[in-house]
Amino acid sequence: MADNLPITVKGKAKLEEELQQLMYTERPNVIKAIEEARSHGDISENAEYEAAKERQGMIEARIAQIQGSLAGAEIIDPAQIKSDRIVFGASVEMTDLETEENVKYQIVGVDEADVKEGRISVMSPIARALIGKKAGETVLVRSPKGDREFEVTKFYFE
Repeated sequence: MADNLPITVKGKAKLEEELQQLMYTERPNVIKAIEEARSHGDISENAEYEAAKERQGMIEARIAQIQGSLAGAEIIDPAQIKSDRIVFGASVEMTDLETEENVKYQIVGVDEADVKEGRISVMSPIARALIGKKAGETVLVRSPKGDREFEVTKFYFE
């Protein structure tokens, strides 16, 4: 994974919140569950113990993943960006030239992307096509579902 992957201030806060939840709530709860399961005797055929150990592994893996993401992150506040072209952090409004549908996306870091909430990864085909463009320009997005053309109606930083 590349160093210094960009993340927004909001994305960083959300990851830190999840990390706190995992470390100070989930981790102690799963340790209690393991101790409880152990107290039931033979752990070789104890489904509760196996489930708790598996959950512990997933929690520890996610903690390590978040810590790695935060350690290698370049935190960017979109509200501080001044650019006449679309860059990381931009909120972009555009029109699908085939369907005439208006869509809005914010270009964010990989760990904070959520298409349903209008946040797309800086690594996504749409974001890659948008970077460097201006309002009024047409963008061709190549994706596994086929090529689509959008017209950028406006972009801003918030």
